[in-house]
Amino acid sequence: MTGTARRVAQTWPVFALGARSPAVVEVRDRLVRLGLLHPAPERDAELFDGAVDRAVRLFQQRRGLEVDGKVGPATFRRLEEARWSLGDRVLSYRAGRSVSGDDVAALQRRLLQLGFDVDRVDGIFGVRTDAALREFQRSVGVPVDGICGPESFRALGRLARTVSGGGNQLDLREQNQLEAVTTGVADKVVVLDAGRETMGCPVPGPGLATLTEAAVTEDLAFRIEGRLAAIGVQVLLTQGLAREDGQDDAVPARFANAVAADLVVSLRVERLQSPLGNGLATFYYGDGAMGTGSVLGARAAALVQEELVTRTDLVDCRTHPKSWDLLRLTRMPTVQVECGYLSSPYDAVRLADHGFRDVVAEGIAAAVVRFFAPDRQTLPSPE
Repeated sequence: MTGTARRVAQTWPVFALGARSPAVVEVRDRLVRLGLLHPAPERDAELFDGAVDRAVRLFQQRRGLEVDGKVGPATFRRLEEARWSLGDRVLSYRAGRSVSGDDVAALQRRLLQLGFDVDRVDGIFGVRTDAALREFQRSVGVPVDGICGPESFRALGRLARTVSGGGNQLDLREQNQLEAVTTGVADKVVVLDAGRETMGCPVPGPGLATLTEAAVTEDLAFRIEGRLAAIGVQVLLTQGLAREDGQDDAVPARFANAVAADLVVSLRVERLQSPLGNGLATFYYGDGAMGTGSVLGARAAALVQEELVTRTDLVDCRTHPKSWDLLRLTRMPTVQVECGYLSSPYDAVRLADHGFRDVVAEGIAAAVVRFFAPDRQTLPSPE
């Protein structure tokens, strides 16, 4: 993403069905380019109508985003990234201002197919992609400058016609990573990130008790920390990190990367306007449009879900791939655990119970132990 586009995305307001604004023209333009929307008559171009709403929801679903039909900073940023194809612009690594887009993902896939380690296909031009590109340039005899310009594009094009296969390189790398981490919990580094929403929800029953996501998840984090620290895990909490408006998930991701964590567990509880939503679910990095995902993250999410479903009576909402910032930006397996709904009368009563929270904490800690336990089984592919 260019610097201008990044600044626009960070300050982008939220638009939804019924809104009318010149900014909606920008949203329509990107959806039309992606083939998700037909051009609108000029008189209707500023209206966020039903067709735009449906196109936005389809885009969000394909990209592993929250499917709410709203175009806020995260969705607009991904719309901006999606408009680039490999060869549309010169690509290079920029410290502190990483370039991202579908063209970066295409470059990463091409390098991966040729046997160069890009870490993973996430559409973000980071240090590993820069190193892989330079290694490729060195191997094909073009200037080793880390700039993917015309000469590198031509070299990639020539090799694409002669080299096939290599699509399983990433899975093999993560399989090797699995063998490296499944050596027990001693000295492993686990980051626990707790949700920070402070709006309260009433708890059914006597009294006027209310619950907030921050209160529940921070309590869970401390309970999990105590269990893991007792068996030799170094647990780091993100509660004290200063957050940035619109980029809350980027801050713990950078923290986890900086401390070279082995695993990140993000704790959340949901709150909806309807009381019908209930149950628990886990999420890991996966982007169907890019055809990529974290198989280690999928394994960790499955273990957490299994432990919680076995130990609690909350509805099993299963595991799901998503491309939310925290899951995408972390360089290690990351699991986001949604431990129930404060807006659900049943879930709220359970989450208010300290004994129930103890069971949830025990289940998550047990899943972490299982994730690091010696195991020679092969990794399943993420959905």
